[in-house]
This record gives sequence, structure tokens and C-alpha cells, in this order.
Amino acid sequence: MREERSDMSEDDERGGGSGSTGSTRTREGESPSVSAPCPDQVLENVLESVLCFLTSRRDRNAASLVCKSWYHTEALTRSELFIGNCYAVSPQRAIERFTGVQAVVLKGKPRFADFDLVPEKWGAFFRPWAVAMGAAYPRLENLCLKRMRVTNEDLSIVARSLPMFKELVLICCDGFGTIGLAEVASTCRQLRVLDLSESVITDEDVDWISCFPETTACLESLTFDCVESEVNFESLERLVARSPMLKKLRLNQQISVGQLQRLMLQAPHLTHLGTGSFRSADPGQEDQQEVDLSTAFSTCKAITSLSGFRDILPDYLPAITPVCANLTSLNFSYANINSDQIRSVILHCHKLQKFWALDSIRDEGLQAVASTCMDLRELRVFPMDAREDSDALVSEVGLIAISKGCKKLRSILYFCQHMTNAAVITMSMNCPELVVFRLCIMGRHQPDHLTDQPMDEGFGAIVMNCKKLTRLSISGLLTDKAFAYIGKYGKLVRTLSVAFAGETDNALRYVLEGCANLQKLEIRDCPFGDEGLLSGLHHYYNMRFLWMSSCKLSLRGCKEVARRLPQLVVEVIEEEVDDDLVSKTAEDDDNDLVEKLYMYRSLAGPRKDAPKFVKIL
Repeated sequence: MREERSDMSEDDERGGGSGSTGSTRTREGESPSVSAPCPDQVLENVLESVLCFLTSRRDRNAASLVCKSWYHTEALTRSELFIGNCYAVSPQRAIERFTGVQAVVLKGKPRFADFDLVPEKWGAFFRPWAVAMGAAYPRLENLCLKRMRVTNEDLSIVARSLPMFKELVLICCDGFGTIGLAEVASTCRQLRVLDLSESVITDEDVDWISCFPETTACLESLTFDCVESEVNFESLERLVARSPMLKKLRLNQQISVGQLQRLMLQAPHLTHLGTGSFRSADPGQEDQQEVDLSTAFSTCKAITSLSGFRDILPDYLPAITPVCANLTSLNFSYANINSDQIRSVILHCHKLQKFWALDSIRDEGLQAVASTCMDLRELRVFPMDAREDSDALVSEVGLIAISKGCKKLRSILYFCQHMTNAAVITMSMNCPELVVFRLCIMGRHQPDHLTDQPMDEGFGAIVMNCKKLTRLSISGLLTDKAFAYIGKYGKLVRTLSVAFAGETDNALRYVLEGCANLQKLEIRDCPFGDEGLLSGLHHYYNMRFLWMSSCKLSLRGCKEVARRLPQLVVEVIEEEVDDDLVSKTAEDDDNDLVEKLYMYRSLAGPRKDAPKFVKIL
């Protein structure tokens, strides 16, 4: 749309549109007068030229609020559309405002769906969006969906309606299967990216890999590590061989190291590799395969990101040594390896900026990371066993080591069984550039395990010393004092996740009154009730959503929010029930406790596809 409007302006300047620049004949000896261009047209042209340099969606949103002229011009020049909640706006409203979109990111279920806290049939259906975009966005090239319910028919609509379609990314989606993938592969002739991450994909006994046309040569990224069924390896090998632009390849668990080696020899230009199972299909050939695998990694010098390692045989780990020196990202979050095994690899990874691992590497493994990876920016440590009473494999020792050795750290997610205030304070002082701090103490209401004090001072230090913090997850034994710290010092916090913490409604009030930039608030298993909920009435219209589950909310309190904020969608969610049953919430007993509350701002009003176990107040 922006290019077309520019062409029209140029035609006007050459010859005689309503905003043309021309001359008028005057008496002899007088200078010709020049008509001034239309001020609105000049402003519009300047705005289009300036707005094309604004890539941040927050900057663009701010620009659209200046005045009506800016609002319309920004919409005409918007090529990328981000919708953080598929129910926040209707598809019709979105496509009417943004007419020249080429890329869309659309999110569905709230994040706590990842922890099975959102019933499976809650909603987030992609169908209305697929139909609307298929008709209105013929130039759409890129589509990214997260936590959406996507069917095979939806994928068929996308594939058949968008002739220029090039990129499909499905993250944590479900509802579709290999038939839908086959439709995309066979119909989208310009497909460059097909990334399937953590999605649930039904095996419908269709060889979808073989559906890529034999003429396909533009594929740049193929990720299918979440596909549980086997793929036709011969077809996959041919596809990789005829894709000279392929840079990213992430394989599923059905691919053995022998097959991995064959694929790598076909694609020495790979930069991102997901290894698959990292185990030989034939145990009798393991020694020979290790030699071949080492040769393959020696060939792929361009690799900077490694992941996969599912069902790993640790004896194969030395094979990746040839690429370790150039690695910036290493993901061992599926690999059950110990501290000695990780140390043998990590000592070669001096350029590493992103590292994910299981807590099986223990504190000793984290100490090895800290002594080697001075440029580390992101660390995630996941639990081998997520039960509350599982063994403590990492502790404050590993956290302190990371804080001392990796002072460029920007983001950390750390699962552990216990922690100390001193360790968290140390991290806040050594890593003041932290933007994301997510500490998940799995044991409920766990205090500082050395002093037996609440973890208030540790989290208080994080919000006081890390001035750029925008995302915070807190856990452990926390009193209202910790929330007072967050409200007072967490001025840039946009996302806050709370579990098993707090004492009274004052804790929630401190956060809602103090954190002016808060956009997303997730709370579970906390003693917060109606008083705390109502303390945020002044701020809920500024937030994207509020989720509360297993707290002390009553139906009366939720109804009061809905009454006083009519443009807010207030959903009360019970456990998923059979379609023939009616949720007990339908009895309208205002004293009933609400199990799950989900509130979000919406320009479209209450949704029409809510199941019976969801009551919109």
C-alpha cells in the first residue's frame, strides 16, 4: 500500500492531480507563481517516509496515537501485525485497519496453558482468522501462531488462499495433523520456512515430507522436532539435498545419528541444527557412526546453534567438538547428561550466548559454564524431575557461580528446590543488566534454606538493582514485603508471574498500584481475594491480561469488576466438563469461590465461541 501511494504522489507532481505542483502564466515581465502543495499531502508523504524506519511495534503504536492523520498513515504503512490475544480484536476490525500486511503474529491461549491450567477445549480457534486473512491479505507471506487451535482445514485455507505465502511457524499449537502439513508442503510453492515447535501433531499416516515438490529449492528452515511419527527419510534426504539455501534444520526423535550424518553431508551450509535422537539405530554400529558423525560436524563449520540431543548416548558428545568454538546457542534441555559430560563440551564454547540445560549437570556443570562462557546472555536450567519433593540437583552455588562468571547475563530461568537470599542478592549486584529474572523454587513456600527467613530481600534486591527488568517470576516463601519492593522499584516490569506466595490482599495492591507498566500478571495458588482484585480497577484497561487460579476470589468480586469495567472481558473458568453438563458456576451463587479467572481487554467484546465451562460475566 505504501508503494502504491508513493506512485500516485509522483504522478501528481508531474502533471495535475489535486496536489500537483505547476505554474500559472502571468503578464510579461512578472515571475510565474508556483502553487503550494496540499499541506495534508506533504504531511502524509513525510510521515510515510519516516514511519518506514519504525520497526518496533510499540513505537508504531505510540505514533498512531498522535492524531487521526498519523493513525491512518501508520495503518497504511504497517506491514507486520502482532496480536497478543486472538480475542482482543476481531479479524474484521484488524483487516479493515491494516490493509497491506505481509506478516502476522497471532497468540491464543494464556501462557499458563503450558502448565495444563487452561482446559483443552477453552478456545483460541484459528478458523475465523484463516478465513478473514485468506480473503483480505493476498500479499501475506509470513504467519506465526502460538497456542492456537489449528485444524487441517485451516492450513488448507492458508495454503490455497495466499499465493505469496512463504513462512509458517506453529508454536504450542494443536488440532492439526500430517494431512495439514502435506497440504502446506504441496501447495505453497514458495515456502521458505516451516517451523513446528512444541506443537501436538496427529499422525494421520500421511507421508508429508514427500509432498514437497521436486522443484522446491527455496527452503531455508525446516523444524519438526515435535513430530512424533516417523518421516520418509529418503524423501527428507532428497529435500535437503535440493535446498541449497537451507540454514536451519531441526529433526525429530526418529532420526538416528547415522541418518543425521547423511543429512549433514548434504547440507554443509547449515547454521542451526537440531540433532534428533542422537543415538544410533543399530547399537552394533555405534563406534563407526561416531567417527562418521565427527567428520560430518567437521564439514559443517557454519553451525552456530545446536539443539535436539533427545534420547542421547553421551559417548557421542565429543563428536560436536569441531563446531563448539563457533557456537552462540547450545540447547541441552532434553539431554540427561552429568557435570563431567557437559564440562567436556562447554570448555570449547567460549562464544556461547545462549545455554539451556537440565539440572542433571548440577552445580559443577554450571561452574564450568561460568568459567568459560563470559559472553553468556541467556541461561535456562530445567528440572529433570518437576515434583516438589524431588532431589535438589542445582542450588545457590550454581547461581552464584553464574553471576560471577557471566556478568553480561540478560535473561535467566532457574528451577531449583531451594535458594538463599544471599545468592539472589549477589546475582542482582553482579548482573545489573538483567531484563528477565525467573526463579522457580519448586517446593512450595520454601524459605532461605540457610537462614529460614522469607525470600523477600533477595527478590527486593533484584528489582532494586536490575533497573532494566521487564519480566519477573517469583516463588518461595514470600511475605507482603516482597510485593511492596516490586511495586516500589519494579517500574519497568511488564510481565509478573507469582506462585505460592504472599500473605494478604495488600501484596496484590502493592503491585497493581506501583507497577505502572505492568501488562501481564499471572497468579496461581496465592491467598489473594476480592479486595486485592478490586485494587487494580484503575489499571486493568492498560493491561493485556490478568490470570488468577486457585486463589480466594468469589464470583461476587469478579462480577463487580465486570460491572465497573464493561469493556473488559471477565471469564470465569471451571474445570472442563462434558458437553451435557452445566458448570456449577451457572447457579450464580455469588459466594462461590472462582477456580480460574481470566481477564483481558478487548475491542471485540465477549467472544462467541466460549464453551459451557467458561462463563463470561
